[in-house]
Amino acid sequence: MGRLLDTIDSPADLKKVPVEQLPALCQEIREQIIQTCARNGGHLGSSLGAVEINVALHHVFASPQDKLVWDVGHQAYAHKLLTGRREAFRTIRTEGGLAGFPERHESAHDAFGVGHASTAISAALGMIEAKRVTGEPGKVVAVVGDGAMTGGVAFEGLNQAGYLGRNLLVVLNDNEMSISPNVGALSEWFSKKFASRTYNRWRRQVKEFLESVPKGPEAIGIIRHGINATKALVTPGILFEGLGFHYVGPVDGHDVKGLVETFQKLAVFDGPVLLHAITTKGKGYHPAESDKATRGHGLSFFDVATGKPVKKSPGAKAYTDLFAEALCEEMEHDPRVVAITAAMLEGTGLIKAKQRFPDRTYDVGIAEQHAVTFAAGLACEGIRPVVAIYSTFLQRAYDQIIHDVALQKLPVTFALDRGGLVGADGKTHQGAFDLAYLRCVPGLVLMAPSDENELRHMLHTSLQHDGPAALRYPRGAGEGVALEPARVLEIGKGRLVRNVPGKPDVCVVAAGTTLKAALAAAEALAAEGVAATVIDPRFVKPLDEELVCAEAARAKRVVTVEEGCLAGGFGTACLEAFERRGLLEAGLGVRRLGIPDEFITHAEQSRQRAWVGIDADAIAAACRALVGDRKARGVA
Repeated sequence: MGRLLDTIDSPADLKKVPVEQLPALCQEIREQIIQTCARNGGHLGSSLGAVEINVALHHVFASPQDKLVWDVGHQAYAHKLLTGRREAFRTIRTEGGLAGFPERHESAHDAFGVGHASTAISAALGMIEAKRVTGEPGKVVAVVGDGAMTGGVAFEGLNQAGYLGRNLLVVLNDNEMSISPNVGALSEWFSKKFASRTYNRWRRQVKEFLESVPKGPEAIGIIRHGINATKALVTPGILFEGLGFHYVGPVDGHDVKGLVETFQKLAVFDGPVLLHAITTKGKGYHPAESDKATRGHGLSFFDVATGKPVKKSPGAKAYTDLFAEALCEEMEHDPRVVAITAAMLEGTGLIKAKQRFPDRTYDVGIAEQHAVTFAAGLACEGIRPVVAIYSTFLQRAYDQIIHDVALQKLPVTFALDRGGLVGADGKTHQGAFDLAYLRCVPGLVLMAPSDENELRHMLHTSLQHDGPAALRYPRGAGEGVALEPARVLEIGKGRLVRNVPGKPDVCVVAAGTTLKAALAAAEALAAEGVAATVIDPRFVKPLDEELVCAEAARAKRVVTVEEGCLAGGFGTACLEAFERRGLLEAGLGVRRLGIPDEFITHAEQSRQRAWVGIDADAIAAACRALVGDRKARGVA
């Protein structure tokens, strides 16, 4: 007998499946997700935990007329399998394949593109309001993980949704809260009562009657207070009721039949509703369920039978681990140093700091804005905070960087993990903009390490600096160099790492980890008779103008390289310096290499670097073109 899953090419096909067969379908979906993630990597735990929610929503609601908005998208693998992408699912997170997150261009069923947390409620409210304005039919559902509820924007959305009172359904997928069987059973009873059409019709009728009799409003207030007080005793819903939502739950998020029944009732409910579903992250796959740290949140390639990573040949340590070790050394030597991250203890490597210095390591939840201002408050009182956040997520705290840190010249260090191209996570996670968005902040020192030792030196330098500083480093392994004791670098001073005798043909200025590719390009050019010098600027801001401009003037041709956006980035900083020094007017030839004005899709990092033209071959080609062009025009 074939799989049920193989008969489903759209949500319409799913609706034909009897409710009694849905548990078997959920098991098939889990098996498919596990097998695919083992080959491709991906966000396994969250997707396994939300299978029943996905199936029940698509069984009841009519996507794409009804809009299903996923928060982050880690929960949406089953959604992709149920919406016409079953055959393509094996390509997820691979070059040319499905994206790892919902994307509007990929399917009409992906109502909103999401890679950053806490946005679903605001987006869903906008959609339901648009339907009201245009008169278009359809329901809107936002599925939010409990982690996303630590983000302030989620509560901003709840606040307005409760005020407007629209027919918005928010499903809170809670995989952390533990509820005892007795309380859970009582809550289930309350949930079914509060979700039923009979109850809500009775509530409206009683309210209308009491409003028509003397002292009716006082009676309404007493009854409402009694209901709320009773619910507060047995559910966590009083907070959401206070925001104007009708709270339903907690319910068993893995009882797909019960979820279908509940969604059918809530689909015709008037007003904003929050359904609280309790789930288990990694549900149905023991290695994920037993992983106490992340519940299999994001896994690389692994063996399905054991859940253990597929062994690779040993290589250099990842920059994330090197940063964490260097930070622990700093915390060991200076009790003023503290570590802060936003729901990414594992991702940023700070789990090591948490284990060694639990009272000086803070995970503030998915609240990047708070993390930065919290650090600013610590710095005001003499503490030296290090805020470790992925480059793409620090974008969410830009105002706090400017207003709360830089404007007050506070000594906060920003450690930007995943700076540059990140591979399979794709568009939403590329660290493409940090050099540009931080370079324009007055008084902020901005560094890009080219290897492990440079990272260690830059972290140490930032903690000795009496002002804001940032260092950004890439996803992936370091260069494998022997580690040195950390030392303080002279701020604003770069280094000439490859010199040539006499007059060079071209100078390559390579920021951060593009240095390795630049050196390889210079070697290839040397074999062709083209002499190239190479500079490691170390500091994007303040730029070592003396070194960069002197070498530029000597070669009369410059190629700048960065793993960041060209608009306003490192190459722009060099152009500004060349203009100030009159080198452009004197005929300096310049080529800038970096990420173009577009969003880079998912693929292996090496492929992405080749696409945007910052690998060794592309750097060498740019140098050849610049040298050839200048010589053709008779410029020495």
